[in-house]
Amino acid sequence: MNSEIEIRILKTSADMYLIQKLEREIWNMDPLPVHQTITASQNGGLLLGAFLHQELIGFNYGFAGFQSGKGYLCSHMLGIDPKHRDKGIGALLKAKQKQFAAELGYDLITWTFDPLESRNAYLNLAKLRAICSTYVENCYGEMEDSLNNGLPSDRLKVEWWISSSHVKEPYVINFEKMHCPFQWRMTEESLPEFLPYEDLDLIPENNDEPILVPIPANFQIIKKKNYQLALNWRLSIRKVLQSLFAKDYALVSFLKEKEKPVHHYVMVPKNRLDIK
Repeated sequence: MNSEIEIRILKTSADMYLIQKLEREIWNMDPLPVHQTITASQNGGLLLGAFLHQELIGFNYGFAGFQSGKGYLCSHMLGIDPKHRDKGIGALLKAKQKQFAAELGYDLITWTFDPLESRNAYLNLAKLRAICSTYVENCYGEMEDSLNNGLPSDRLKVEWWISSSHVKEPYVINFEKMHCPFQWRMTEESLPEFLPYEDLDLIPENNDEPILVPIPANFQIIKKKNYQLALNWRLSIRKVLQSLFAKDYALVSFLKEKEKPVHHYVMVPKNRLDIK
């Protein structure tokens, strides 16, 4: 199917209205204003669309960012038609984003994602080889769309150094030394539950052992069935990741295990990574 998908840059107002239609289908919320997206596209931004038989089924929206004297591309939204998820379209869009961003002169692309969404974690860290050492509590405040409603909108901010050695060659993880100090169990509802962990101060800095951090394989199911359990995951993973980031660890990969109720982040000291 991927050979039938066309990825192209979106520039016209007609293109922007197609994005609006797809936004409503994906998130059931008010879409981005056309005057904003088209202005971004004309001023260092980059909007890409994935088309199947002339129908827009995915898009990526990024605008120019600037901080501490450095410009970068802020990749704000990536959306896939629900009928076409898990078909590699997100990866195709990101690959083209990387190509076109490099042609525009960018070497860094940043974006945010929900720390408990395993699909996004796998794409961003394992496939694209972005890294992350920044946790933002309740980043967008109260959100009312169908995927985010009801919980603090915590986000991880990833860095994708598209010209770096880290992106060109995968970081070699020592699987024999991987360590998971965090425990979970299944509830009576057959949902995974994170167990309290109070000894984060005991985890040393610059540890040679990669650290594994569990998150649910399907967080949306937990949200639908047990709000309190979902909130516990949110607050527990917030505490764990913030503590490890403070010790200069970074998220560097993501391990998916088929049919398992949890998957795992992989964290290593950030100074081990060749990212610039």
